[in-house]
Amino acid sequence: MTHTKYRLGVIGLGEGRSIISAAIQSDRFELANVCDISEEACKTRAAEFGLTRYTLNYEDMLKDPEIDIIAIYTPDQLHGLHIKQALDAGKHVIVTKPMLTSLDEAHELLKAAEASGKHLFVGQSSRFFEPMIHQRNDFLAGRHGEIDTVETYYISDSRWFLKKGWSRQNGFSWMYNFMIHAVDLAAWYLPDIEEVFGYGHSSSTNKEYGLTAPDTMRFLMKDAAGRIAQVSGSYTKPALRSVDPGISCTLRGTKGSSRAVYSKLLYHTHFAPEQAVTHSFEDKHPYYFRFEGESHHAGEYQNYIEYFAECLDKGEAPKPGLYEGIRTLAIMAAMERSMETGAPVKVKDILNHYSL
Repeated sequence: MTHTKYRLGVIGLGEGRSIISAAIQSDRFELANVCDISEEACKTRAAEFGLTRYTLNYEDMLKDPEIDIIAIYTPDQLHGLHIKQALDAGKHVIVTKPMLTSLDEAHELLKAAEASGKHLFVGQSSRFFEPMIHQRNDFLAGRHGEIDTVETYYISDSRWFLKKGWSRQNGFSWMYNFMIHAVDLAAWYLPDIEEVFGYGHSSSTNKEYGLTAPDTMRFLMKDAAGRIAQVSGSYTKPALRSVDPGISCTLRGTKGSSRAVYSKLLYHTHFAPEQAVTHSFEDKHPYYFRFEGESHHAGEYQNYIEYFAECLDKGEAPKPGLYEGIRTLAIMAAMERSMETGAPVKVKDILNHYSL
């Protein structure tokens, strides 16, 4: 069966390294151009991947009629502007999480998306990691029965990130840049989360770099049916690498339970009548982690851009898209308000505040 091959432009060549690798290795994409304000970054990626062109001017890609999709991997604070420019130029959009750092820009993006008729896909990569894919398939097959609780977390020693200059600019948030993975997984399984409550703390390490946004957070969330999610994050302390799997999602249901984790690509299950089983996908490590160590996880990016291509083939809206992205941001805004007030916060109150 012949599929459309989509032409991709990538802006932001730090994290964009992974999607460049994904596009080059996918038979669904042609890498048309790349862009960064740093010519050194452009030259580095060109040498690494054998690219024959790059640009320092985003307008060059926006005006290129041959480019179908713009993939945005710029600093979080610039996502709203770059998304709107791409939609206004008539391009489909892939944007890394977070889609936005504030709901202040949501209305403008909704208008731009409606006017363009193009699709926006939020690259929530954790959904496309091997153990999470198998967990989702088991969930959709009903193997868990009725889900009662969801436990997600993203715990890592990410002090290296503090050395990035833009991490200390106005608007950076550990919640929006890191913990959003855990929030997204919780909302994936409990899409009707209506109330959140939690605490956050800023460590002395965090403060040494001039950051006040909490680097340790713990939350409880409740959906309309009363089901509970527990969401945790911690980012500037030494991690217990042998037991802290980075990102983890645990589902507990009436028929079975499962836990999908990053560490060694493991998926733990206990479904009747089976006993507890641990499934390892370590053989796929080279596919998911293509660069030094595990600094980039390009396999997830390839999985999600190929999923997006399938959605475009069918004329279907991808998930998570613009509306789901907005709801996730509303949940996180409620989390921020709960940390500030020390009280539970309704997600609908956040949406109402922004007239969404």
